[in-house]
Amino acid sequence: MRTLVQFDDSPLEPRWIALNDGVRGGGSSGDPLLVEGRLEFSGALLANNGGFASVRSVGRGFDLSDATDVVLRVCGDGRGYQLRLATDARHGGMPVSYGAGFDTPPGEWTEVRVPLTALTPTARGAAVRGPPLDPSRVREIGLLIADRREEAFALSVEWIAVE
Repeated sequence: MRTLVQFDDSPLEPRWIALNDGVRGGGSSGDPLLVEGRLEFSGALLANNGGFASVRSVGRGFDLSDATDVVLRVCGDGRGYQLRLATDARHGGMPVSYGAGFDTPPGEWTEVRVPLTALTPTARGAAVRGPPLDPSRVREIGLLIADRREEAFALSVEWIAVE
């Protein structure tokens, strides 16, 4: 296993930013916070005009060409989340991201394994046909919640690795 992100003060670590449904007129909130070597992604969803919250890495690319799976050590709230990877791929002029869902048992630390083959392309949240993921050109790693449940959410991430 090769660690990609460990949420420490290393200059090699990416920054994390939020991108929520406000880009579509929604009112959901979700923010990344680095606390004691963990990423804390928390906020609240509002289902109107979007119903999603997300965080993503910026400032560092990742070559995953030797990987078959992304592995995350997480502690969640019993809700489903998505792992999202982005490259420079575009479909119809729009940026493409590749995502797959994972569930979290409430209040338990667990390792989540997402095969790269499970990631499907989307543009603005809608499924698209291709282009295929180029794992050697990943420029963002992201986490998203979009289950349309209007309530608070919380996901802690200790590390992200590949295998």
